[in-house]
Amino acid sequence: MSTYILGIESSCDDTSAAVIRDHFLLSNIIASQNVHIKYGGVVPELASRAHQQNIIPVVDTALKEAGITASDLDGIAFTRGPGLMGSLLVGTSFAKGLSLATGCKLIEVNHLQAHILANFLREPGKEKQIPEFPFLCLLVSGGHTQLVQVRDYLDMDIIGSTLDDAAGEALDKCAKVMGLPYPGGPVIDRTAREGNPDAFSFSKPRISGLDYSFSGLKTSFLYFLRDQLQGDPGFISKYLPDLCASLQKAVVDILTEKLLKAAKETGIQEIALAGGVSANSALREAVTGLGAKHGWKVHLPEFRFTTDNAAMIAITGYHKYLRGDFATQDITPLARMPF
Repeated sequence: MSTYILGIESSCDDTSAAVIRDHFLLSNIIASQNVHIKYGGVVPELASRAHQQNIIPVVDTALKEAGITASDLDGIAFTRGPGLMGSLLVGTSFAKGLSLATGCKLIEVNHLQAHILANFLREPGKEKQIPEFPFLCLLVSGGHTQLVQVRDYLDMDIIGSTLDDAAGEALDKCAKVMGLPYPGGPVIDRTAREGNPDAFSFSKPRISGLDYSFSGLKTSFLYFLRDQLQGDPGFISKYLPDLCASLQKAVVDILTEKLLKAAKETGIQEIALAGGVSANSALREAVTGLGAKHGWKVHLPEFRFTTDNAAMIAITGYHKYLRGDFATQDITPLARMPF
């Protein structure tokens, strides 16, 4: 008998709902919030209000597209954290209410673990190569940069993490300095395709072990621009593609250097990417190239599953459902949530 899981994601500024039947994705609906663009970043209060407006129509659309009703559900998975508290409260409260109304099992999901399990999403009628355990996952997003050793669907350990800024955060901040729109990471990626990645050189901090640091790179980039603009106020506009390409190369070099080190230390040849920055074309090319060189089996999530989405919440909820790992009605969201 099939198991139907509804996933609800509301950790930041995207309201999303998805339905899976066993391993297979039936629907994945996302309502984005464009209101934050003019502020250059997500405004928490505006985000939570938008979630309240979006969550009912988003869930309703996800159920209809999947061809089921709420009474067909076996479980309701929701993002408990980490994320913005106001946004998380909307998703958590809705999931608890729907669980009470339908009698479905309630399942809490860690947002970061869900990003990793996005690599296991399948769709009816489509062939997909999924990672084999154990594998290493480079999890890179706007707020997190981590190297994770994955032994099973719900058995993971962080073996490396950023000590300050995340990779995506560094890209967004540098983009803002250059006057690029928010979110800056994707704009840098597009602009970099027309530039020379070796045009400029920026500081790449040397951190022992498998941990990362991006604050030094960000500072190096800021000071470089400051010095160049003193002599040429039009420097950024003249060299924007080269600036983007060189900055992106520095970030990718830092990320892949530690990934290569982790693969050598653990002996693991199964490598996956996850998180919003895993959509970056230069990073995907670099990891694919390293895979060909070192004999890795590389797994790249589809672009639509790299950013925040409920499909990844649903697949994680499915595996927790199989293990009988359910939440109770007194559960509360966590802005900071242990991995």
